[in-house]
Amino acid sequence: MSFVRGVLCGHFTDPRRPTGCTVVIAPGGAVGGVDVRGASPGTRETELLSPINAVQQVHAVMLAGGSAFGLDAAGGVMRWLEEHGIGIQAGPARVPIVPAAILFDLLIGDPLIRPDAAAGYAACQAADEEAPAEGNVGAGAGAMVGKLFGIARAMKGGVGRAAVTVNGITVGAIVVVNAVGDVIDPATGRVVAGARSADGLSMMGTTQAFLRGELPAELWGGSATTLGVVMTDAVLDKTGANKLAQMAHDGLARCINPVHTITDGDTIFALGTGASGQSANLTVLGSLAAEVVATAVLRAVRAAVAIGGPGLPNVPAAADFA
Repeated sequence: MSFVRGVLCGHFTDPRRPTGCTVVIAPGGAVGGVDVRGASPGTRETELLSPINAVQQVHAVMLAGGSAFGLDAAGGVMRWLEEHGIGIQAGPARVPIVPAAILFDLLIGDPLIRPDAAAGYAACQAADEEAPAEGNVGAGAGAMVGKLFGIARAMKGGVGRAAVTVNGITVGAIVVVNAVGDVIDPATGRVVAGARSADGLSMMGTTQAFLRGELPAELWGGSATTLGVVMTDAVLDKTGANKLAQMAHDGLARCINPVHTITDGDTIFALGTGASGQSANLTVLGSLAAEVVATAVLRAVRAAVAIGGPGLPNVPAAADFA
């Protein structure tokens, strides 16, 4: 059974260092929306998703590591889509519409290695209808969380996904968690992954540290970011897709603290394929979107595994503290 009807998901993970990219493809086109909440975003083709602008469908969304360099991966997605006859017919040309967003992972391994057009193309080649892989893959390969007290006290982030089907309509999400803040289980209030104590042996709780008057390390803008794509097979218009992306951010706020900061570029895209043939109450749809985003965030850090070795920092994962 497909993850969400009308979409394909794929990863490319660079074997030379922890980085990569993740693609969500809508072969039949999808109505798209976006909501950018972080103050340090790196994005492409987001303005055309505004309801007041003319383009009505997108054909893929690309998420990548590599900071701003990673936006090159979208070019490879465009080439793959063009080769498969997917895009808007513009006279003699077929032009795929590929919004994209990136995260910062250049502190792990050789920063000259980052996703490019070949990486984006490879992610498309790997895409299928199945639920996408999680953990240290794709755009989440080099992701970390809990960076506010320095990279040496951070933990491994990654990719997570979740989906629910209610009354014949599916809402799914794929989220790449590279947050500056902690990831918290909203059911228990416990920090699952985040900034560690000075000895590295326990979670310190970033908000609790702030309340004690402890100050964070100096970070520069764009050094973090959580990215996501919410997908549904419901019928949406562009206004609805943008509202869905907006409401989906509530899922980040439930389990990342702090979130939407000056150093994050938090961005969520929404895609409506209409493959179910059904419309839905947007309030219900948005509530489901927030739920799957929150679940995907938790799954991302729980699926992540520690990294380390020559040329790499030692970054533990949530599994090491279970």
